[in-house]
Amino acid sequence: MITVVGTGTGAGAPVAADVLAGAELVVGGRRHLDAVTLPGTAERLVLGPLAPALDTVARYVAEERPVLVLASGDPGFFGIVRALAERFGPALLDVRPGVSSVAAAFARIGLPWDDAAVVSAHGRDLRTAVNVCRARPKVAVLTGPGAGPAELAAALPGDRVLVVASALGDPERERVERVTAAEAAVRDWGTAVSVVVCLDGSRALGPVRTVAGPGAGPSRWALEESAFAHRDSMISKFEVRAVALARLGPRPGDLVWDVGAGSGSVAVECARFGAAVVAVEKTADGVGRIRGNAAAHGVEVAVVHGEAPAALAGLDDPDAVFVGGGGRELPAVVAACARRARRTVVVALAALDRVPAARAALTGAGLSCDGVLLQSSRLAPLPGDVTRLAATNPVFLLWGERPRATVEGVVQ
Repeated sequence: MITVVGTGTGAGAPVAADVLAGAELVVGGRRHLDAVTLPGTAERLVLGPLAPALDTVARYVAEERPVLVLASGDPGFFGIVRALAERFGPALLDVRPGVSSVAAAFARIGLPWDDAAVVSAHGRDLRTAVNVCRARPKVAVLTGPGAGPAELAAALPGDRVLVVASALGDPERERVERVTAAEAAVRDWGTAVSVVVCLDGSRALGPVRTVAGPGAGPSRWALEESAFAHRDSMISKFEVRAVALARLGPRPGDLVWDVGAGSGSVAVECARFGAAVVAVEKTADGVGRIRGNAAAHGVEVAVVHGEAPAALAGLDDPDAVFVGGGGRELPAVVAACARRARRTVVVALAALDRVPAARAALTGAGLSCDGVLLQSSRLAPLPGDVTRLAATNPVFLLWGERPRATVEGVVQ
C-alpha cells in the first residue's frame, strides 16, 4: 500500500503515528520531510524529478514494502495522486487529503468557490490561465516558476483584482494580499506564492449554484438576430453563426478574435462558450453596440476600436479568428489573422469576387482551406394562415485550419 498524506496547507492532515512508524520509504518535499519524525529504518527521498521517484516507489511496491508520500494540501487536486494512480492503480493508494490551497485561499477572503474556475499554470502554458481569467469573474490560478502573480497580472485587464496567497498554512510566513492587476505586475513576489485568485469585483460573489464549477456552456447558440442590437440588418445571420461556431470551436482557455465585429454577435457567442474574446471594430457606434450586447448577455468581450490589420498588432496571438465584413483590405486582414492564429480562421463573405483572394490568403499562411456556400430559406407567414419560404442572402464561409502538430506520437 502507498499511503498519500496531504499536509502543510490550511489545517493540514496529521500523519498518523502508525503510518509513519510502518513506512520503509518516505517521499516528499524537503519541508514536508523535515516536519515529521521518521523511523530510523526508513529511506528518505526528497521529491525532485518525478520519474526517478516513481521508479524508486515501484521498487518498494514490487517488494511489498510500505511507502508513505507526503504532499501539500489535497494531493488529489492537481497533485501527485494522478501520477501515482496512473503508475500503480487507484486500488493501491490510501489517500488522506488535507485542505487544498484553493480552498484555503477562498476561506481567507470569505468567498465561496463552488462557482470558481481553477487553472494550473505550474509547468504549463500561462496563456490558458490568462484567457480563463479574462473570460471568468472568479478564477483560482495555481502558480509556478515564470507563471506567478506578476506574469499573470501583466496580461490581464486593469479592472481585475488579484488576491495573492503566499505560504498558506505557515503561521509565521503566511500572507494574503489583495492588489490591482497593475500593482501585482510590478512586484517581485518571490517563491512562496501558493495560489492567486483573480476576481472581477462586480461579479465575485455569483449566484447560488447547483452544479460546481464556472458554469456549463450555453443551452442554446446561434441565437436569433433579435437577441443582439444591430444596425440595418448588418449582423451575421444565425445560420452562418451556427457553422462559424462549429469551425471556431471556442472553449475555456482559448482566445478568439472577432475582426470587423459589427454588432459583436460572433464575439458574444464565443464568450458564452467560455472563451476570452477580443472584438475589433472600426466604427465608434459599432464599438458601443458590441459593449452593450456583451453586457446584455452577461459576458466579457474586450473591444478594440481600430481598423484591421493595423489594429491587430498589439494583440496576443489567438487560437481562432472570425473575419467578417469585406473591403479592399480583406486579403491583408485574412493574411494577418492566418499568420497568427494557432488553430483556425473563419471568413464570412457576401461577394463571390472576394473568395479567391481570401482563400489564397489562408493557404499562403500554411492553413488548409475549405468552405461552403450557405443558402437558407426561412418560414414566413402569409395572410390566410399560410406560409412561404423567404430566402436569406447567400454567404460564403471559408475556413483555414492549421495542421495539427504531432509530438512524440501525441496530437497536440
